[in-house]
Amino acid sequence: MHIIDADTHIDETDATWEFIRESDLPYKPTTTYPANPDPKLPPARYWMIDGKRQVRFIRSDVDSGTTVETRELLDVKARLKHMDELGTDIQVIYPTLFLMEATDKSELNTAMRHSYNRWLGDRCSQSGGRLRWVCMPPLQNMAEALSEMRWSKEHGSCGVLKKGDREAGKYPADPYFEPFYAEAEKLDMPVCIHTGSGVPDFSPAREFSHGQFMRTKGAAINGVLGLILHNIPGKFPKLRIGCIEAGSMWAPFVAYDLRRQQMKQKGRTAIGVLGIPQVELAANVFKANRVYVTCQVDEDLPYIINCVGEDNLMVGSDYTHRDPSMELEFRKILQDRADKGEIPQSAVQKILYDNPKTFYAL
Repeated sequence: MHIIDADTHIDETDATWEFIRESDLPYKPTTTYPANPDPKLPPARYWMIDGKRQVRFIRSDVDSGTTVETRELLDVKARLKHMDELGTDIQVIYPTLFLMEATDKSELNTAMRHSYNRWLGDRCSQSGGRLRWVCMPPLQNMAEALSEMRWSKEHGSCGVLKKGDREAGKYPADPYFEPFYAEAEKLDMPVCIHTGSGVPDFSPAREFSHGQFMRTKGAAINGVLGLILHNIPGKFPKLRIGCIEAGSMWAPFVAYDLRRQQMKQKGRTAIGVLGIPQVELAANVFKANRVYVTCQVDEDLPYIINCVGEDNLMVGSDYTHRDPSMELEFRKILQDRADKGEIPQSAVQKILYDNPKTFYAL
């Protein structure tokens, strides 16, 4: 059985910034270390970006199941060899640093993403098509964002990343983003709403847990709900939308919430003071709106399949990252559940290959 890993990552490295344009060199991130490291804590390092620190992870090979050569794409052949060991045909790669917005400056935002896209495009071009990647558009500058999308599509990108909360100061359904959705539709690039936030947060890393859900999964879920509620899929009838790494147990709630809003708005002559529009929903709001969802293989999949359907679920290993989403053995676990009769055998092929192939147009 062929397998497409719908959600993997790289850790950015100093080589990521080798494609910074000469005029943008003042914006080039650098690596820094704590001046007085605490020997009781694990070693730490940071990206210094516009005078502010962003975490640059130091990962354990044992905990992550990867090596620095595969995590940072220092050795493309080594990553492909590991994919062979895992039984994976294609990996779709998302960033690490860019999951949380690192700056509120448009020029810096553009410079970093320009270099990242060219670096990752270069590394993945050495994989014979087995490493595909998601473009990082600098959405604070729409003209630059559209240009990056076109370049990236020509150089192996199979999707474009979008934050589910405020990005460029606006939520996903704002008319500001319509040229972005139109270009994604034209290029046949899905809009990938990955967990993360478009709002910079320069608080100490130890405070991340205080708002973890709102800045990661909550943001992605909000993005999907808002796009459906404001009929963005209807305005762009060939656009595909993905909710990546937020699990899938939220999907029944979103479907319920949308239906309740539909019911309560029915018969009203005007939009209410909260600005919630009237919305018409199909029986399966995910399939009708071409929304694809990455699931965790230990979730209540019979319930999820009943809501989302077999045709709109995918799965990813979260390769490189060592967090609750990591599932390097997702194929075995999913097949075991099908063999036990918990889910249809037909769902395994679709989740592992057919659906991500369609979503990413591979």
